[in-house]
Amino acid sequence: MGKLRHRAGRAASALLVGCAMLALILRPNDAITYAKDGLRLCADVIIPSLFPFFVLSQMIVELGFAKYVGAAFERVMRPLFGVSGACATALALGFVGGYPTGAKTAISLYEGGLCTRTEAERMLAFCNNSGPAFILGVVGAGVFGSSGVGLLLYLAHAAASILVGIVFRFWGRNSSASDSRLAAPSQAVGLAPAFSNSVAGALGSTLAICAFVIFFTVVIKMLCLTGAIPFVASLAARLPFVDETTVRQLLTGLIEISSGVWSLKGAAVGMRTELALAAFMLGWAGLSVHCQVLSFIGRSGLSTKTYILGKLLHGVISAALVWCVSGALGLAKPVSAYLAEQVAGAASMTLPTALAMSAGGAVIGVGWLWLGCALHKYRKKGL
Repeated sequence: MGKLRHRAGRAASALLVGCAMLALILRPNDAITYAKDGLRLCADVIIPSLFPFFVLSQMIVELGFAKYVGAAFERVMRPLFGVSGACATALALGFVGGYPTGAKTAISLYEGGLCTRTEAERMLAFCNNSGPAFILGVVGAGVFGSSGVGLLLYLAHAAASILVGIVFRFWGRNSSASDSRLAAPSQAVGLAPAFSNSVAGALGSTLAICAFVIFFTVVIKMLCLTGAIPFVASLAARLPFVDETTVRQLLTGLIEISSGVWSLKGAAVGMRTELALAAFMLGWAGLSVHCQVLSFIGRSGLSTKTYILGKLLHGVISAALVWCVSGALGLAKPVSAYLAEQVAGAASMTLPTALAMSAGGAVIGVGWLWLGCALHKYRKKGL
């Protein structure tokens, strides 16, 4: 039976690769155009927004700051999430840096010997989150034309992440691997080598992410162009209470989050449904983000099970929270009706504004971490 499943999997993989090759042969100009779109996305958004956070997260580990953070937040992180206090850096950077900063930081902490294998796997379930610039700017202002909607989505996203972390605090409770570390805690290095190592490591991680972004940009466009996604959506629409447009938007968001949320813009269905879809897409993050994270996890040897389950649960909880809150607020009109009520200038956000929001969030997050460290030090000295 196992061999049969293995052969079926290989046959399905070969079929998919063959279909992809055929699509590239039949539509070469379109594939080139979409790849250029992916390159522009990397140059305009991915590299300037992610690269600084990757450098920052790596330097926190290299300089030994995570140890002080761990001492300050041990009493919060251990009872709430079942992880060491050092993991607070991954949680904080995950909230302000966006995908996949939190996961990359959690893996760096494990590789640096600052948390156990089980703790790292628990963190992967809930620390990889969307940043405020994307949710408030792109989704809130750009898609729904409302900063209030963006704030609602971000608060639900953050609350769902915390709830997922609480659920996964019991993961691996009886595992013998719960006390194992990849290595002994690394010693802090000087500023110059820490900066050099962080920049080199961040560059490699950013380039790997750009490769996935370009690939999935081409994939999602080709699936729409060849009619694959519309065909699946039309089949699903034959089921009772299933809307073809909603299924098409959901399928797009399952593959690539940016394309998924942009497909919600100007939709004619109810606002409540669109908000729940957006919340699920933000929590799930999409296959493109998953491949980025899995490339880091593969090198560390950590299990991918908690990460996938955590992101699925994150999407479901986010959608449920937004559905309940939006129902209480009476958001039931079509999205287009709310868009018409918004000012035209609120429907877009420039890159400098998005970067300013991300940088501001990072400064606030790091400030809270340093404040926690200072309070712990003073309390320890009895001042």
